[in-house]
Amino acid sequence: MNFNFKAYDVIVIGAGHAGCEAALASARMGCDTLLLTIDMDKIASMPCSPSIGGMAKGQLVKEIDALGGQMAKITDSSAIQYRTLNTRKGPAVHSTRTQNDKSLYSRNMKAAIEQTKNLDLKQAMAQEMVLENNTVTGLIDHTGFEYTTRAIVIATGTFLKGTVHIGASKIEAGRAGEFSSISLAQNLSDLDFNMGRMKTGTPPRLHADSIDFSQFNIHASDDTPKPFSFSTTTISNPMLPSFMGNTNQKTHEIIRQNLKYSALYGGHIKGKSARYCPSFEDKIVKFPDRESHHVILEYEGINSKEIYASGLGNSLPLEIQYKVVRSVKGLEAARIMRPAYAIEYDYVNPLELSAALETKKIKGLFLAGQINGTSGYEEAGAQGLWAGINAACTVQQREPFLLDRSQGYMGVMVDDLVTRGTNEPYRMFTSRAEYRLLLREDNADLRLSQIGHDLGLVDEDTLNFCKEIQAQTKQEIQRIKTTIVKPTETVNDFLQAKSTNPITTGVKLEQLLKRAQLDYASLKEICPLPEPVLKRTEQQVEIQIKYEGYIQRQLNEIKKYKDLEKIKVPKNFDYSKTHGLSNELREKLCRILPNSLGQASRIDGMTPAAISVLMVAICAFQNKKQCLT
Repeated sequence: MNFNFKAYDVIVIGAGHAGCEAALASARMGCDTLLLTIDMDKIASMPCSPSIGGMAKGQLVKEIDALGGQMAKITDSSAIQYRTLNTRKGPAVHSTRTQNDKSLYSRNMKAAIEQTKNLDLKQAMAQEMVLENNTVTGLIDHTGFEYTTRAIVIATGTFLKGTVHIGASKIEAGRAGEFSSISLAQNLSDLDFNMGRMKTGTPPRLHADSIDFSQFNIHASDDTPKPFSFSTTTISNPMLPSFMGNTNQKTHEIIRQNLKYSALYGGHIKGKSARYCPSFEDKIVKFPDRESHHVILEYEGINSKEIYASGLGNSLPLEIQYKVVRSVKGLEAARIMRPAYAIEYDYVNPLELSAALETKKIKGLFLAGQINGTSGYEEAGAQGLWAGINAACTVQQREPFLLDRSQGYMGVMVDDLVTRGTNEPYRMFTSRAEYRLLLREDNADLRLSQIGHDLGLVDEDTLNFCKEIQAQTKQEIQRIKTTIVKPTETVNDFLQAKSTNPITTGVKLEQLLKRAQLDYASLKEICPLPEPVLKRTEQQVEIQIKYEGYIQRQLNEIKKYKDLEKIKVPKNFDYSKTHGLSNELREKLCRILPNSLGQASRIDGMTPAAISVLMVAICAFQNKKQCLT
């Protein structure tokens, strides 16, 4: 029976990190949006690590914030520790990471959703999509209720046919204690999507009162926490430490003796796991010579006794988990509050998607998060924002929102997924970004706020603030490049105090700033500013001058990259009829359908010779088409 009482522009399935960003973006762009979740008390849940950010992931969160997303703001409202990683390296790889009160994070995200105009939140399980001519028209939930819509974003996380494994025990669940989404997974399979299985997991949670923290090294929060969101001005939560310890040979021997009881090594799990984030069993098998592995203990919340035991994730029976945990120094009396487990779930090969994260088979259907083969809250949130914006653009008949690899880590991730696909959980790394010196955390809003404003997600005041920083930076760089410092006694005494050579002739401030021993603050001592500038401006000036040569090199590389991106592939171009390509490349091109020669160049196995063949074929096709018209 049809009960359509309200037609929605966009329906988002799943209220994890991807679904929340998708729904908020769609609603804020003016679309009537419905967010469906299996459990309204688990919105934006943190089922694994109670943290946000980290290497490359921090960059994604900053970009979400710069475009008008929510993740960074909720992170700041619930953070209980801030750390800036890689501070001994250059600014290209500086990354923010927080520990978070997971309960507070969830509550604050739910509040943001409930307070957003154009956004309805309902508890229901999606069962089947309604289609007409391979186009989305509606959705039916588990009660048989039908919703009318023009676009759907599926952001189901690990819930698609999710199966939790603890030893030989197998439970159908999207997370421990929550229903698995079976019908929707079958619906996608029936629509002939190319699907597979992936595996992830989570470590045990321990009771804080049962841990001897004196046996662990304390890692405190940064002395001066730097907020995640560019809009956050104050941090009010108390900062809590984390604790680092190590496993030992006894721990490893327990694993070796009990591998056959592991769901992973006992043959119960078929899904593909991530190489870069192995379970504890994997570490012991794959690194047999290691004498120890890190164990990091983190609080799950300000008023919680639960401790997240990073590094001890496994899929062993509970009695063996106790032996493993209690073999670690300081955990001899530890009590497990929640056991570790592994989880398998369905995903859709992301080669099924366009660059807008819309499926090629069904118009108006978008996928975001772990359903696309990715891993991590940050990757999910970025895809959710991307898919939610594009769902709204489809409804509003606007051009799709796309970032290329030179504009953001988000662009790198989406391009990797839709061009190369993935057969293991995809995680963002700084090494994946060719132009990472330009895609830093510190300039995410300067890069992307105009785009966010054009979409209706960033307000005028925020945009004007970014423009002010950019204008000040340009003016201050010009001053530093043209101001000459004379070799006075005062100047040389200062330089020697900074352990750098004195000057014998007049030099430009720019030359002094490029010295490793000097920074922008040093320049202010040598040559005071005529007028004060913003702290953000000082930071941008210092980076742009110190790394000027490297930045220019990357800008030159981007120009070559964009030259290939400008050569668009006609929509009705037939790769199967292109002579001079191998059968393997033809098959890949027909499946991926790259929209530009640049995207084609990044397909695995593509060669410079093949690109030349493609370029000639595209030109010939376009000339023939012009002759016919």
